[in-house]
Amino acid sequence: MSKQAKRKQKPQLIHWRLYVVVGFVCLLFTSLIGRAAYIQIIEPEKLRHESDMRTLRTTSREVQRGLITDRNGDMLAVSVPVRAVYADPKVVHDKDGFADMRRWQALAEVLHENTDELVARVRDNPSKRFTYLKRQVTPAVAEYIEQLKLPGIFLKSESRRYYPTGEITAQLVGVTNIDDVGIEGIENTYNSWLTGTPSKQKVRKSRDGHVVERLDIVQEGESPNDLVLSIDQRIQQLAYRELKRATEMNQATSGSVVVLDIHTGEVLAMANTPSYNPNARDDWQSFKMRNRALTDTFEPGSTVKPFVVAAALEAGVVKPDEIIPTSPGWMRVGGRQVRDSNNYGDMSLGKILVKSSNVGISKLALAMPVEQLLGTYYSMGLGNYSGINLAGESAGLIQERHRWSDFERATLSFGYGLTATTLQLARMYATLGSGGMLYPVSILKLKQQPQGQQVISPEVAKAVMHMLVGVTEQGGTATQAHIDGYPVAGKTGTSRKAVAGGYGDDYMALFAGVAPVHNPKLAIAVVINEPKGDRYYGGDVSAPVFAAVMSGALQMLNVEPISSREQVQLAANPRRAE
Repeated sequence: MSKQAKRKQKPQLIHWRLYVVVGFVCLLFTSLIGRAAYIQIIEPEKLRHESDMRTLRTTSREVQRGLITDRNGDMLAVSVPVRAVYADPKVVHDKDGFADMRRWQALAEVLHENTDELVARVRDNPSKRFTYLKRQVTPAVAEYIEQLKLPGIFLKSESRRYYPTGEITAQLVGVTNIDDVGIEGIENTYNSWLTGTPSKQKVRKSRDGHVVERLDIVQEGESPNDLVLSIDQRIQQLAYRELKRATEMNQATSGSVVVLDIHTGEVLAMANTPSYNPNARDDWQSFKMRNRALTDTFEPGSTVKPFVVAAALEAGVVKPDEIIPTSPGWMRVGGRQVRDSNNYGDMSLGKILVKSSNVGISKLALAMPVEQLLGTYYSMGLGNYSGINLAGESAGLIQERHRWSDFERATLSFGYGLTATTLQLARMYATLGSGGMLYPVSILKLKQQPQGQQVISPEVAKAVMHMLVGVTEQGGTATQAHIDGYPVAGKTGTSRKAVAGGYGDDYMALFAGVAPVHNPKLAIAVVINEPKGDRYYGGDVSAPVFAAVMSGALQMLNVEPISSREQVQLAANPRRAE
C-alpha cells in the first residue's frame, strides 16, 4: 500500500451547506418569534376565546322553594331534595353504552320503565345531546344508578314539593308542577314569593371537571321566602274530618267548611270534599282540586234572614220588640204565594228567625225600600271579593234592576235571586259577631288586627245575635247545632238548586253561626251540596258538622265554657249576657 493511501484524509468544509443550515435555523426561530408575537400581541383574543370555550363554565347554586306553615309552625308544604336522571345519547353511542344490556335492564327496573322503550329513547336519537329518563327520583334510587356506571347516563339535583297534611289542605295549599312552579292554590298565588333566585358564578374548570379558579358573580341570588298561613292545622283537620263524614253519610256530591276568627278576619280552616292527595300526581282531577269554599256559588236561602232583620232595624221600619202577624201562614205577593210550613200567628222578630218564617221576613222586606235591603247585603260583603286574594274566588251575584216586583223583593229576603260563596257566608256571620265590623278576610297570619269598617250599628248586631240564640235551642230549626257550654247564634238554610226553567229536586243544606254568643270568637259556615235521602235540611245535615267543628275549635283555643244554668238563662233572656 502506498504512503499516499495511508495518509489520513481531512474533511473539507462545504460553505454553502453551512449557510443553508444556519439560514434555515434562523428562519425557524424568526417564524416562531413572529408567530408568538402575532398570537400574543396582534391577535390574542382568538386563542383566549378557544380556551374559554373549553374551560369557562357558569355554575348555579340551586335554592329550595320556601316553606308553607300554619300559624303554629306546622308544615303544610316543604321541598325535599331529589335527582333527575338524563342521558346524553351521543356519549352513549360514542362509548358503546349498549354493550352490557343487563345494566340497562337494571336501570329500567329501578325507574319502573319498560326496558325496550327506555333504550329506544336513547338509541333512536344518536346525535341528540340531552333527554330526560326520569324526573324526581329519590336519593336512594340515584345512588343505585350511579353504581351502574352506564356511560352517558347522568344525574342532576332538583327538588320535589311534599305536602305532609295531604288531602286535608289540598285545595287551599295547592300544588306545584314537576318544575316546582305553583299551579294551584297558595302555591300559585304566592309563587314569586316562595321561589328564590339561584346565584350564578363564572368558574374555570380543569379537564376532569374540577373547579380550579372562581372568577366573578354573574347573578346575585335571592333566598326564598317562607309563608305563614292563618290556618290552624288542628282546626283544619277537625273541619275536614267532620265534613268528609257528613258528605259520605248523606251521600252528598260535595261540601265545604270555613272557620273565621271574628276579630281579625283570619281563616282558621277552609276544608272541601271531595279532596285528593297532592303527593300522588295520578290522583289529580280538576273537580277535586277546586277550592269550592271560594269558587262555587249558591243561593244562600234562609241564612240571609238575620240580615233582613238587621236591615229593617237599621232602616227604622221595625222595633226590636215589635210583633209581626203571619196568619194564616201564607200571603199572596204579586199574584204568587209565600208560605210557611205552619201557621205561627203573631211573631216577634226573634221567633221569625227561630221558626224561619218566610211570611214574617217577607213582610219586613216589603216594609222597607229595596235599596235598603240590597245595600245591607252589599255592605256585608255579598257581591264583592272578600280580600283573601286567592285565584278563582267568585264575588257572587246580586242582580241590578231598575224595577223590582214585590215577589222578587220577597224572595230576596229568604235568599233566592242572589248567590254567595261559603267564604262570604262565614264572613257575614263574623260581621254580626264582631258588632257590625266588617274585616277583610286574610289567609296569612296577621301580626296586628286589621282596620275594619262599621257596616251596621253594634246595637243592631248584638240584638240580631241574641235573636239567633233560640235557633239552636229547643223549638228551633237547628237543635243539632246546640253546644253545651257554648251558646250559639246561627241560622239554617235549605235552598233548592236552580235548573233551566226553574228549580230542580236537588238541595243545598246550609248552616252558619257564631259562638259563644256572650263572648264571640269564631264564625263557621257549612255547606253540603246535594245530600241524598230523606235528610236534606240544613238543620239535619249541616248543623251537626257545625256543632262538632265549633265545639272542638273553641276547646283547642282554650275558650272557657259557661255552666248549663247560665246557658239556660241566656236562652231565656239573651240580654243578661251583655
